[in-house]
Amino acid sequence: MNKDKEIQKLLDKVKAVEKGEKLDLSSGEDLSVAIMNLISIEEHLFFSFGKAKKENYLELLNQVREMRKELLRHLVKDTEGEEWCLSKHLLAGSMRLMEVGTKALGKGDEKEAKEFFEMAYTLYELFWGLKLKLIKSTDLGETVEKSAKDNAHNFMAKLGEVIKKAIDCCRE
Repeated sequence: MNKDKEIQKLLDKVKAVEKGEKLDLSSGEDLSVAIMNLISIEEHLFFSFGKAKKENYLELLNQVREMRKELLRHLVKDTEGEEWCLSKHLLAGSMRLMEVGTKALGKGDEKEAKEFFEMAYTLYELFWGLKLKLIKSTDLGETVEKSAKDNAHNFMAKLGEVIKKAIDCCRE
C-alpha cells in the first residue's frame, strides 16, 4: 500500500471517531497525568539513589514503579506489545517537556516555553492516538516522519483536532 493510501486510511479512522459519540476520557486523562507524575517520581528516586547511595530510594522506586505499572494497565490493555512501551515513553517524554517548558516560562522565555509545550502536547496526542486505536504502534514512527516531511496531508494536525475534541480536562 502506498503512503498516500495509508495516510488516507488513518484519516478515515479519525473521521469515524469524530462521527461517533463523544468520548468521556476525563478519568483516563486524570489517570494519564497521574502516571506521568509517577514516572517523574521514579526518575527523582533514581537520581536520589545515585547521589546518596541509600537503598531506601531503590525500595521506594520499586514500589512507585509497581504502582505506575498497575495504573498503566488501566489505560493500555496490550501489556506485552510495543503499545505498552511506547505509551509509557510518550507520557514520560510529554511530562519531561512540560517541566522544561515550565522552567523556560519561569525564566521569562515565553517563545521557548511554547515550543516545549507544543512538543509535549504532541506526544500526549500521540499517546491518545495509540490508546484510541487511531494509529498503530507500528505506524507511529512513519506517521510522525511523514507529517514532518509533508504537511499536505497534515495528519498530525488532524489527529490533534480529534484528540482535542475527545479530551476535555474540564469535564467531570
